[in-house]
Parts: sequence; C-alpha cells; structure tokens
Amino acid sequence: MVKISTADQLANGRLVSLDVMRGMIMILLCAESCMLYEAIKHIDPTHSGTGLISQFFHHPWHGLHFWDLVQPAFMFMAGTAMYISYHRKLTKGQGWSGNFKHIIIRSVKLFICGVALHCIYAGKPVWELWNVLTQLSFTIVLAYLIINKSYAWQFAFSIGLLVLTEVLYRTTMIPGFDQPFAEGKNFGAYVDTLLMGKINSDGWVTINCIPTAAHTIWGVLAGKLLISNKTIGYKIKALVIAGIIGLVIGYGLDFSGITPIIKRISTSSFAFTSAGWVLLILAAVYWLVDVKCNTKYAWIFTVVGMNAIFIYLFFETVGVQWLNAKVAIFTGDALHLFLNMPINIAAVVSAIAVLIVEWGLCYWLYKRNIFFKL
Repeated sequence: MVKISTADQLANGRLVSLDVMRGMIMILLCAESCMLYEAIKHIDPTHSGTGLISQFFHHPWHGLHFWDLVQPAFMFMAGTAMYISYHRKLTKGQGWSGNFKHIIIRSVKLFICGVALHCIYAGKPVWELWNVLTQLSFTIVLAYLIINKSYAWQFAFSIGLLVLTEVLYRTTMIPGFDQPFAEGKNFGAYVDTLLMGKINSDGWVTINCIPTAAHTIWGVLAGKLLISNKTIGYKIKALVIAGIIGLVIGYGLDFSGITPIIKRISTSSFAFTSAGWVLLILAAVYWLVDVKCNTKYAWIFTVVGMNAIFIYLFFETVGVQWLNAKVAIFTGDALHLFLNMPINIAAVVSAIAVLIVEWGLCYWLYKRNIFFKL
C-alpha cells in the first residue's frame, strides 16, 4: 500500500516518470522512422488496413487512432518539462524575465529545425510549417507567457484558444474554403495558401499550433501539480479526473455531431479527447514509476527521453536518409539473400535492427552524460 504523504519525495527532484513517458513517445516515433509499423503492416497485405497495426498510423480524417495521441503527448510533455525546469530556476534565484530569453532562443532553434526537416524531406529548399517542431516553437512561447498565472487563468486561456479555433473555422467563409471540417477546404487550408502558397496533401494545417497550444499549457498545469505539495493521492486523482472529463467532453462533442474528432486540423474535440488519454497515461506512469518505484527497467526509456530532441532530429535525418538502408544491408537484406527469408519478414528484422542501433546511440550518450538541448 502506498503511503500518502503531504509531499512525495520526488517533489523537489527529477520526475523519473516524465523521462520514462517522454522516452516511450520517442521510441514510438523512432520505430515509425525505422519503418517498423510499415513493415509489420505488409506482412499480411490482405489485412494491412485493419487490426492492431492500423492503430500505429494516423486516422485518415474523422476518427481517432492510438498514433494520433503521440504528437499531443509530445506537446504536453514539453509543457510539463518546461514548468519543472522553470521551477528549479526560480529556486536558484532566476526570475521570469531572465529565463524568457532562453525560451525565445529555444523557440527560434526549434522553428529553424522544423523548417529544415521539411527541406531534407523534400531534398530541396522549401517553406513548409507543418512539422511538430515548428508547432512547438509557438506553443512553448505562448505557454511561457502565462506560466505564472493561476491554474484557473491558464485553463481559461487554453479554452479560449479552442473557442477561437472553432470561431475561425466556422465563421470565416472564404470561397473554396468554406467547409469547416472538410479536408483541404477549411480555414486552416486557406491560411496555408497565404503562408506557404500550398495546401498539405494529407490535410495538415499550420494553424494547428493555436489549438494544440492547449496541450502545452495543460502540460504546464500538470507540471505544477506534480511538483506541488499536494498528496500523492490528490495528484493521481486530479490527473485521472481531468483525463476522464477530457474524454467525456471530446467524445461528447464528436458523438453529438457538434465538432468531429479530426487530428489533422486539431479540432477542439480532438484536443480534449487526446489530452484525456494523455492525462490517464501520465497518471498511470507516474503511479508505476514515481510512486510505486518500479524503476528497474525505466532506464530503457530514460536514456531516450533525456535526449529527446537530438534523437528525433537524428532519426528524421541521418536515420531515414542513410542509416535505415545501411543497417538493412547487414540484417534483413542479408537474411533474405543467404537464408531466403521472405522479404516482408526481412523488412521487419531490418526495422527492429535500426531501432536497436538508434536506441544504442542514446544509451552511449547517456552513459557519457552527453545531453543535447535546444
């Protein structure tokens, strides 16, 4: 039985659960860049669009898959980590203004990296703002500007962002872009024609940074809660209740036909639903890791979580552009050539091998206390 104390022993230390959850997110993203899910999907091409593996791909439009929770969790964890870091700096005498310069510089770096990644994807200079890092560069600044406000004030502000998004989509009727929840024909797509002169072929929109800023702000609130002097029981109960409320509101908006759950334009129903699931996951990880102290295997995730931005940039550039194919030569390709392993099974072996190599890189950096920060 867990002893309920006024303040858990990690309140003023590092939350291991935060690094574990962030590491889980990055390993999932890393597996995607290694083409693991794609390889598994094609083991049985006749059922490639169904079953459990379909949950590791974004829903095509109206609906929710497990994979749609990864980006909100990424944004949420960024807010949580930002508040905990800010709190530590406050205890060392550094004020809000002194840290603001650091936030702005980090935002600029994230923005540049996000734009640069699209150039690498395209193999030429392009101006595209759909990457999660460009989105994050906006949300962390917005969340930091109100970081000292009360819980109620910050929550109200986040709701205001969702209301603003609803109003923009529903009332700004531009010819050709007057269908709020239709792919490529909504207000978000119109803004992209202004910002970039193009529309994303998969339906993503740049102004997702407005509603998804709520995820980062809610992450800040979770960070405040987790390092507060509240009891462990209170913290877990608050996370669970908030998560359930988020699910009720999100699914309620969707099932009632008011606002559909659409991740690609980050509708308000999606924001609530995804945040609800993330909060429940955070509550579970916090309870298992920081409260129950099940940390024996936590290092598997923390070695990645503590170098999250580095490994993301690595597997999106060197990994996809070079490492995936080179590792495949000596793993899946060799097994297919010399042992006649089926090509679809060999692809899975290659993907797993790349994932292990990239995790090993994080482990190597971790053991040498090398951590890359933006």
